[in-house]
Parts: sequence; structure tokens; C-alpha cells
Amino acid sequence: MSHRHPLFARYYARTSQVLERGVGAYRAKLLNGLSGRVIEVGAGNGLNFAHYPDMVTEVIAVEPEPHLRSIAETSARQATVPITVVDGLADHLPAADGSCDAAVASLVLCSVPDEDTALAEIHRVLRPGGELRFFEHVRAATSGRRRLQKALDSTVWPWFAGGCHCGRDTRAAIERAGFVIDRIDRLTTEDTQIPFPATPQILGTALRPPVE
Repeated sequence: MSHRHPLFARYYARTSQVLERGVGAYRAKLLNGLSGRVIEVGAGNGLNFAHYPDMVTEVIAVEPEPHLRSIAETSARQATVPITVVDGLADHLPAADGSCDAAVASLVLCSVPDEDTALAEIHRVLRPGGELRFFEHVRAATSGRRRLQKALDSTVWPWFAGGCHCGRDTRAAIERAGFVIDRIDRLTTEDTQIPFPATPQILGTALRPPVE
């Protein structure tokens, strides 16, 4: 199942630590109030792990890239909640239907091959009434920047950034998957220190409806 991006993985492992000066506070906000069994999709090098609250009883942290997964395993051993790091893909999550109270997608939906498939999988593993917590960079607000993001996505950006696409409309994809957005904040480089083209970002909560 592993997806190997050895050069990008090493680059990301270093630069993500630098960006954490701006992003760390939003990771804490992303995870605040979570409880029960959580699946984290694309856990990367485990930077969310230190922010999980004590009410979380288990985290299944899915990461397909071997180098990042190895770092995440070390981070999991230092966490205050039980975290199991597993190999797996967003389009085939290693969890049963309705088995998770919450799901976390943090700077990962940009990199999955197909957002709709990944979000359908997240919807599947969440119990009715379960939460999707998301922190993702999305397409720009202005037409000029959107055109640039589109040009990058069709040429060098996915190759350079481990499959990342900088101009996706992730909010629309979340709603298309059947989630109801409960809260959403729009962030910029001024907030997170994440530079263009991976800006702006959205941070929020969406619910799998309790009755379907």
C-alpha cells in the first residue's frame, strides 16, 4: 500500500517543523474537544499527535509514506493518548463501517488521488453523527491566483510536492460527500505562515448526518 515519495518526505519532515510556529496553534484548535475513537487520514510525521485531548481513547493514524510513517511511529510513542500508526490509503481506510467517532484530515486532501473517493471512505468509517475535523489548503479567492494554482497543478506542483494539488475546492468536496459543515474558518498566510500557492486554508468541523 505504501506510496513512496522519498525526497519530498524528507523535505516535508524538515520544513513542517519550521512551519509549526504558525500552524501549531491551529492543530490544537482542530483537535480541541475530540473524544472516543479517532481515525487520522494521512498522519504524515505525526505533528497532530501532541494535540489530541485526553478524552480520545484511541487514534488510528493512517500514513502510506514509509519515511513519514517511521517518524510518526516515534511521535506516537511520546503521545499522551493511545495512537497506532498503520500503513494505508485514504481511498481504502483500514476501519469498519461506522466504527469511528471522529476523523481528522489535516493537510492531506490536497494529495489524495481523488478527493471524492477519500471523503466517501471517511464518511463510511464514521458513525452517524460523527465528526470530520479538517484543516486543508484550498483554491485561492482571486481569479489570478486561481489561474496560477491551476497551471501549477497541471504541471510541476504535484511532482514537486508529493502529489499535492494546491487549487482544490475542498469545501465543496466535503459537502458533496454528504457531510454537513458545522463550522468553518478561512485562514491566510498571515495566520498560518504557510505561503502561496498552499494558501488560503480552511479549518472546521463537518458532521455525518445522524439519520440517513
